[in-house]
Amino acid sequence: MSIHPQAIIEEGAKIAADVKIGPWTYIGPDVEIGEGTVVHSHVVINGHTTIGRDNEIFQFSSVGEANQDKKYKGEPTRLEIGDHNIIRESCTIHRGTVQDEGVTRIGNHNLLMAYVHVAHDCNVGDNTILANMATLAGHVHVGNWAILGGGTMVHQFCKIGQHSMCAGGSIVLKDVPAYVMSGGQSATAHGLNYEGLKRRGFSKDAMQALRRAYKILYRQNLTLEQALEQLAETAGEFPEVQIFVDSLKASTRGIVR
Repeated sequence: MSIHPQAIIEEGAKIAADVKIGPWTYIGPDVEIGEGTVVHSHVVINGHTTIGRDNEIFQFSSVGEANQDKKYKGEPTRLEIGDHNIIRESCTIHRGTVQDEGVTRIGNHNLLMAYVHVAHDCNVGDNTILANMATLAGHVHVGNWAILGGGTMVHQFCKIGQHSMCAGGSIVLKDVPAYVMSGGQSATAHGLNYEGLKRRGFSKDAMQALRRAYKILYRQNLTLEQALEQLAETAGEFPEVQIFVDSLKASTRGIVR
């Protein structure tokens, strides 16, 4: 363990043997940090917070602090962060509320760039990128491989689907289906995230099936229910389309159009 003598580690904190902690960092008594993680200087990690292995947290970040919900009364809610995440300068990540599941979750292999805010009860999947100043309000769910451009603002309870992408400066007020590119204030759909899908090795057949699925939803003036009926057959043939369909069915705020 390499802990700078000017770091403050409260009694009760569980720190793996090879964790590195920089000067003027504060680690609260209910924090657990896994192997290989590096915490730079001037970081605050507090609350019932569990951080996995091989993460890197940069200076001035505040991780696991009390949430900004006026209903919060000091309940022992949690923050859970997985493995291999990079959390850059001045990020703020708050723990959950008892009005939801009581936990904020961040998965594995995510990049949170500088000044990102993840509010209470959010659920961020794996392999996501949240660019500088992306802001998630409470209860937002972000699917695997999603990308939020710089300055994106996501309304509470919205769902950002797998492999989707939101352009920088977007204001997202409705759910973004899987694979969809969106942007604007408020955000609207602008096609599929083709480049991202190519990079991740999606087959040509799957890409063509997703193109057809997108056209059914966005180009035929159908209601969501009508589109889902037409998509049912293709979803049975292509699991990639089933993910698209599942993201539509999971929507609670309506989808971006």
